[in-house]
Amino acid sequence: MPTDLTRDLMDLIERGRDRQLRLAVTGLSRAGKTAFLTSLVDQLRHAGLEARLDLLAASREGRLLGAQRVAQRDLGVPRFPFDQARASLEQIPPRWPEPTRGISELRLTIRYRPQRQSWFSADNAELTLDLFDYPGEWLLDLPLLDHTFASWSMTQWQAMQESAGPARRAMLAPWQACVDQLDIAQEADEALLADISEQYASGLRAAREAGFSHLQPGRFLLPGELAGAPVLQFFPLPGLDSHSAETLERLPESSVYRTLARRFAHYQQHIVKPFYRDHFRRFDRQIVLVDVLGALNAGPERFEDLSQALQQLMQSFNYGRRSLFSRLFTPRIDRLAIAATKADHVTPDQHARLVSLLEALLAEPLKNLKYADIPVKALSLASIRATEAREVTHQGRTSPALRGTTLDGESLLTFPGEVPGRLPDPAFWERQGFDFTAFRPQPVTAGALPHIRMDLALDWLLGDKLR
Repeated sequence: MPTDLTRDLMDLIERGRDRQLRLAVTGLSRAGKTAFLTSLVDQLRHAGLEARLDLLAASREGRLLGAQRVAQRDLGVPRFPFDQARASLEQIPPRWPEPTRGISELRLTIRYRPQRQSWFSADNAELTLDLFDYPGEWLLDLPLLDHTFASWSMTQWQAMQESAGPARRAMLAPWQACVDQLDIAQEADEALLADISEQYASGLRAAREAGFSHLQPGRFLLPGELAGAPVLQFFPLPGLDSHSAETLERLPESSVYRTLARRFAHYQQHIVKPFYRDHFRRFDRQIVLVDVLGALNAGPERFEDLSQALQQLMQSFNYGRRSLFSRLFTPRIDRLAIAATKADHVTPDQHARLVSLLEALLAEPLKNLKYADIPVKALSLASIRATEAREVTHQGRTSPALRGTTLDGESLLTFPGEVPGRLPDPAFWERQGFDFTAFRPQPVTAGALPHIRMDLALDWLLGDKLR
């Protein structure tokens, strides 16, 4: 206990001195969180040596001395598997690191020379950086806290009827056929509810594999140690809008409705709230990673689904500028980056259009953030570069191209197509104007990992703390 109190006190002192920063990294499935965190740690560890970080002012000015991993404060959170991720990239042939399935943490101490020094200041300064990795699907669960089971059921069924496309509805059709036969007033059959819940979860998992993003509840996709627990055995009931709240509450305690409502409430109180209380509300800064190219490749229904997921995800954040008091006692996210990942999978001339498309996807949330005077930056990046930019000359005309190795080991020279600079219109989808190819990472040497604009992301997220 004294050790824990001492550690908490030291953290409090460091936050008061503005020498500690909690940076959270999230993104929906396939956005590249593990690759981003692996590259971030690797770039900082190689700072001042092989790392190419010209867009990070402290590095460009020769003031960034490097970083070391140190013991994290919260011993109950798994450590981010940096060594395993780096080892995957060093294999022959190299392979992408295994994605993380839950929250993880890593603590770095960054050493640098301050821009301004006085007689009373040390030559070198340190910043403690706590990195948190968590699934974006968990963020999509935070709005559940504003719902009752009945209101959540009604919103889910309304979305399925009004906005879900044919592919999404087909994946949930087996579950819907079963749930339509349920009598909400009948006595709950535990085995039957477990079977229907698994059909619902299977439909969500199939939708995620097919490229959909707007999926609730998030823990159904990543159950971990909760697999098979009754808290993950609920689903939205149809037709509740035809019953008053009083009628529903008068149903027997053992009824289907009351049983599922209890499980939903338990999920809110014991799954969603602890994540917000213990982790999310303590973050200082946040980067949201978005696989825009994957959604473009998957077609209009998936792309629209990603748009809806991002709109809801962005509503979950609590933003605000910081005073000393707020840094110590009421932490809020005071700086945000939104990054379109896998920029190396399109030619460099398309990078600006990729950022424009990302900003179009998030037009309303970005307006709200700017109105609240919250610093936010949209950018495109490649955490770990997998391709090289090339030019191809044909009949006297030079065109941009990419060279890389596909996941199957085929060397490929390709032009993926043009990224729309605004939300795609029907003509874009009709001509199938974009062909996204997945590449394996480049062979890695002992130096820093190759990247595109990781230094820009670092400068935005950390640069003001390294002055």
